[in-house]
Amino acid sequence: MEPGDFRKAMRHCAGAVALVTVGREDGRRTGLTATAVCSLSDDPPSLLVCVNRNASAHPRIREERCFGVSFLGEEHVPLALTFSGQKGIEGDDRFGFGSWTTGVTRAPVLQDAIASFDCDLRQEFETSTHSVFIGEVRYVGIRCEAQPLLYLRGAFHGVQAMRDVMSLGDIKARKLSWSSFS
Repeated sequence: MEPGDFRKAMRHCAGAVALVTVGREDGRRTGLTATAVCSLSDDPPSLLVCVNRNASAHPRIREERCFGVSFLGEEHVPLALTFSGQKGIEGDDRFGFGSWTTGVTRAPVLQDAIASFDCDLRQEFETSTHSVFIGEVRYVGIRCEAQPLLYLRGAFHGVQAMRDVMSLGDIKARKLSWSSFS
């Protein structure tokens, strides 16, 4: 399997965009943009986060044993680009954008995120290039009225833009075609 073919195929799988952040002290914070974040369990509440071992946040998560996850809304594209490294801004300077607070662990979380999670690091598994961090959630924040930011085909998209492409007639036609399978 060629890595390029795999990356090309994965670009067709939409993912929610999140910031994974770490650093209890100003001047020592860092983070990254990620789509490899998902819920793991509600007992105990926990998240699975995949972080490249070359990312600046990777050793800091291990060191501090906690991290924040902030799922972004459509209006957060500049933050997603900043934390992905595409704006040339590194480390703590990335936190000069957006409104930040801290959770129970004192990890940074975005105040106006769609959903934010403050996690204690409970387990870690290594793969060839990434670590899979399991975080037990200590705090959540929710902003229900926001529209999520998605990453698809190498670009950021809002859900509303995707909905606008589909008309009501399309939905009725799909329901009719799927009803023949039931």
